[in-house]
Amino acid sequence: ILSFFQHALNSGVRRYHVAPVLCQRAKVAMSHFEPNEYINYEKLEKNINIVRKRLDRPLTLSEKIVYGHLDDPAKQEIERGKTYLRLRPDRVAMQDATAQMAMLQFISSGLPKVAVPSTIHCDHLIEAQLGGEKDLKRAKDINQEVYNFLSTAGAKYGVGFWKPGSGIIHQIILENYSYPGVMLIGTDSHTPNGGGLGGICIGVGGADAVDVMAGIPWELKCPKVIGVKLTGKLSGWTSPKDVILKVAGILTVKGGTGAIIEYHGPGVDSISCTGMATICNMGAEIGATTSIFPYNERMKKYLGKTGRADIAALADEFKQHLVPDSGCQYDQVIEINLSELKPHINGPFTPDLAHPVSDIGAVAEKEGWPVDIRVGLIGSCTNSSYEDMGRSAAVAKQALAHGLKCKSKFTITPGSEQIRATIERDGYAKVLREVGGLVLANACGPCIGQWDRKDIKKGEKNTIVTSYNRNFTGRNDANPETHAFVTSPEIVTALSIAGTLKFNPETDYLTGADGKKFKLEAPDADELPKLEFDPGQDTYQYPPKDGSGQHVDVSPTSQRLQLLEPFDKWDGKDLEDMLILIKVKGKCTTDHISAAGPWLKFRGHLDNISNNLLIGAINIENGKANSVRNALTQEFGPVPDTARYYKKMGVKWAVVGDENYGEGSSREHAALEPRHLGGRVIITKSFARIHETNLKKQGLLPLTFADPADYNKIHPVDKLSIVGLKDFAPGKPLKCIIKHPNGSQETIMLNHTFNESQIEWFQAGSALNRMKELQQKSS
Repeated sequence: ILSFFQHALNSGVRRYHVAPVLCQRAKVAMSHFEPNEYINYEKLEKNINIVRKRLDRPLTLSEKIVYGHLDDPAKQEIERGKTYLRLRPDRVAMQDATAQMAMLQFISSGLPKVAVPSTIHCDHLIEAQLGGEKDLKRAKDINQEVYNFLSTAGAKYGVGFWKPGSGIIHQIILENYSYPGVMLIGTDSHTPNGGGLGGICIGVGGADAVDVMAGIPWELKCPKVIGVKLTGKLSGWTSPKDVILKVAGILTVKGGTGAIIEYHGPGVDSISCTGMATICNMGAEIGATTSIFPYNERMKKYLGKTGRADIAALADEFKQHLVPDSGCQYDQVIEINLSELKPHINGPFTPDLAHPVSDIGAVAEKEGWPVDIRVGLIGSCTNSSYEDMGRSAAVAKQALAHGLKCKSKFTITPGSEQIRATIERDGYAKVLREVGGLVLANACGPCIGQWDRKDIKKGEKNTIVTSYNRNFTGRNDANPETHAFVTSPEIVTALSIAGTLKFNPETDYLTGADGKKFKLEAPDADELPKLEFDPGQDTYQYPPKDGSGQHVDVSPTSQRLQLLEPFDKWDGKDLEDMLILIKVKGKCTTDHISAAGPWLKFRGHLDNISNNLLIGAINIENGKANSVRNALTQEFGPVPDTARYYKKMGVKWAVVGDENYGEGSSREHAALEPRHLGGRVIITKSFARIHETNLKKQGLLPLTFADPADYNKIHPVDKLSIVGLKDFAPGKPLKCIIKHPNGSQETIMLNHTFNESQIEWFQAGSALNRMKELQQKSS
């Protein structure tokens, strides 16, 4: 690390670790946008061979790619689920909401340029309101300051910039950057979408991205591997989305934590490349590190259609390293017969509540969920491919032929400018409009809460169906009474035409305008366009060869952007007599900890966005959201206000949480905010992977109960002390002394997953502080 910083600071030259050793068989660029940066399968092959010889056993596909990117394959300790791996990813991708904080942290690092190919994608800040063009124009006006910051920061530090309107980050990556065997990290939890093209693509927080952009080996706990064996063949109304909806029902929202989901078996070949991406995308909903499919002809076909036949040809030469070894062992195996799989719909309020579409109407009536569908929404990073749009249009055509339109409101989100332009050219967009649809901008939109919804009032109970990935309470429209269900685009379209959850397109009939009954036929559509993709408008900004003269402006009076100040260093003492800001009851996702929607505008301003800290979490003391007792005044008030009061009074505080704390989005603001407002410790029954890492990166202590039942021993009025920090060491539990108001005390044990370098992050105050310490030493 020290030698890297010495070189980077002294030379200021951009260095990609993949560039020095080029493929001898052929020089093939990683993408059209970086013609001088080459795929290095030979290094992958060399590392795999070293590890295979050491382990002396067959390797899974995910092991090949992960271990193929080890910083030191000869000496790295490797044990699934236990050891931490030091890895060298090939590239970084950032969406605009998280890129702001990632780039602010990179600026703070003091380095002149990124060390690996990196991109920024403007997709999160465009609110769905009136339709594509109008919404995009409005977003450009409202977010001009942020877009200018990202554009100029990209130019200065060598980062490619995809302008607003380009499309959703994960679709852009699939079309341009993912390839078999790549290791890519992205500052969005749905980065695993790229596994549909045979890559190990992992969602991380911005601080992790900064490590990779700085050229520092990136740490990841060695993942377990869950195998999903697919047999049979998809047909009829059953789609790739149903595979992951079924898997989510089996594994639940935390069943994939600490593991890579590796799909294999003869059924894989019946799934399109973009269908495989859909399945990998929603692996985030089961907590998986990432998901991946083996390289096959469907991927080769997609690479060719997206102008990357040279990558496919190279992948063919190295295919033995892009598929699992015969006889490899998985930690768990799930088998799904695609021929027997039925269309599914999951929800409401959690993406793992799985139901066959044939059952959902009866279940909804029994549970008291509204069966009338107010809005159907298709698109998002999960389901906005050409095939998805074609299958939806095939359903819509049948309705139009019988004089019907959607009974529900209906919206369409193209995944990228390329998809938008192509579905316009090929008539899909016209059909979807004619059936009653509104085509939105090429962006995330309602999927992440960027939806200016007007058809209901907040608090009104209603149902929506989407082809999105998440359906947490209030996620799409900020209304806690919206019952959101997740399914495939074609099922969304069929249900929107019928207007009710009680409709099963496989068996039920609709009544046409002529009074005659008819049944929708299962949709059929081309996997890829017969003609070439229409690229649409050019929305990419190349970084200049030399950006050293570029100015990056952050106004000290800005309400959208704020330069970062270093967090305080650990004082060397135990954390004594901490107050409990909130003891959380039940599910607490990153949406609960740091809400999106209207708060997205503050993603580059840490102090302003901290006003949403934990406002969605339920306080166990009173069963309310955003209402906690101030232990110093005994008055109840908003969570952020109480945290600010404690910080002002110089009082440290902790959060106590339930199971799978921090599931959902990768947003590191959920870790930055508690640190900024004086939090020191988060104690839970269990953590979601990305959030636990984010907390460590920012100098917080994520700890888990050695005995989950000890959650019940802590009360919101207690004080907590964490002792043993002077002897803080990997694998060594910490003690927590609980002081009750009546003067009694009890001690419980807390576990942690810190390794030596992560302990150094805590001691330095944050991972960024530690990076700066290393820089100073190297200088």
